[in-house]
Amino acid sequence: MAQNWIPEGWKAHEARHLPQYEDAAELAAAEATLATYPPLVFAGEARALKAELAEVAQGHGFLLQGGDCAESFAEFHPNNIRDTFRVLLQMAVVMTFASKRPLVKVGRMAGQFAKPRSSLTETQGDVTLPSYLGDNINGIEFDSEARRNDPARMVKAYSQAAATLNLLRAFAGGGYANLRQVHQWTLDFMGRTPWADRFSDVADRIGEALDFMEACGIDPATVPQLQGTSFYTSHEALLLPYEQALTRRDSLTGDWYDCSAHMLWIGDRTRFEGSAHVEFLRGVGNPIGMKCGPTLEPDALLRLLDTLNPAREAGRITLIGRFGHDKVEEGLPRLVRAVTREGHPVVWSCDPMHGNVIKSGSGYKTRPFDRILSEVKGFFAVHRAEGTHPGGIHIEMTGQDVTECVGGAVAITDDALGDRYHTHCDPRLNAAQSLELAFLLAEMLNQQACERQADAA
Repeated sequence: MAQNWIPEGWKAHEARHLPQYEDAAELAAAEATLATYPPLVFAGEARALKAELAEVAQGHGFLLQGGDCAESFAEFHPNNIRDTFRVLLQMAVVMTFASKRPLVKVGRMAGQFAKPRSSLTETQGDVTLPSYLGDNINGIEFDSEARRNDPARMVKAYSQAAATLNLLRAFAGGGYANLRQVHQWTLDFMGRTPWADRFSDVADRIGEALDFMEACGIDPATVPQLQGTSFYTSHEALLLPYEQALTRRDSLTGDWYDCSAHMLWIGDRTRFEGSAHVEFLRGVGNPIGMKCGPTLEPDALLRLLDTLNPAREAGRITLIGRFGHDKVEEGLPRLVRAVTREGHPVVWSCDPMHGNVIKSGSGYKTRPFDRILSEVKGFFAVHRAEGTHPGGIHIEMTGQDVTECVGGAVAITDDALGDRYHTHCDPRLNAAQSLELAFLLAEMLNQQACERQADAA
């Protein structure tokens, strides 16, 4: 357990990107309500995820982390949850089948509401209002009442997260994730893409493997690993009053855990030394992610690692690089070398989304698919050169048929962005683009495996 740590200790540190609430009593009431609610996840589940990530850190697996840029109250619907979960299952199957290694599946779901903003205010015409900070803080509608920071929204976000988790657990363990159902995971609109045909081929081969097992006397219906899957949740631990209110002491170990999600991460804007967010997360036992951008110096990273993981516990830290397609091969190596030299056990993951945002000619914020893929390739190239393990991918995606990122085999054009541009914050990969990325990642993982076999020979 972290030394000299209490859940509210973050309040003595510099807290950036936190909302200012007008009514302290209203905030205290919301925090008190949340503190009496049941935990959303359990400490044992967080420890199980940490153990799986420890295997990834050793090069024995791969982390797939994906989901919404920002969840919203308006788009909360069981079909949306199901479709995103379904695409993540498809991606995992494709990558597992190619790499012959386990995939750790973590959703940006059931809590990914709050978002840091570059400006505290937004101006439209001659009206200036507070910026939209996420549905658990204020509303996206541009009017003074909606943009008021309302602590009661945290309680509503908890209720939505609880319902989302309930459905995810049912999907993961109730038969939906059964590998015998793999053919039924393809979304209807995916039939228009070449990747749907490739996924169907993979599904056929999986079915043949299950038939072979059955012919050999092994009934797939009695193998738990084939009937369901482990699925975890994560979000950026940005809104610290919410995180503190859901922090509980584990009855088995006495350690503190943030029970709002299995895994929490610190954003690129809040991971500075002396940060309130770093102070809070250093004391909880969950697996922790940390975004690493071009401004992060190796020495600063090492000091942050010493703060967040002084015991150098494997599986505790995932470093999520977000450099941009043109900066990853310049910026990432020096961080990899420093961490390797000091012997910190980390999972190296790639966020190819946040460094590749552009303004389209039609005025929409978008992310070109070719830049996303270029950063992923650069990430793999760096780890190949450094002899380290490219351990994960962190993407903003959805199971909906949106048009928010240009390019890919579905060939979304600049002119088509407005057709189905539904995001509340940043552009997301749609289901077809996500599956296309999974096949490209599968090729890279398969190539990595072949190279390792050749080196061993």
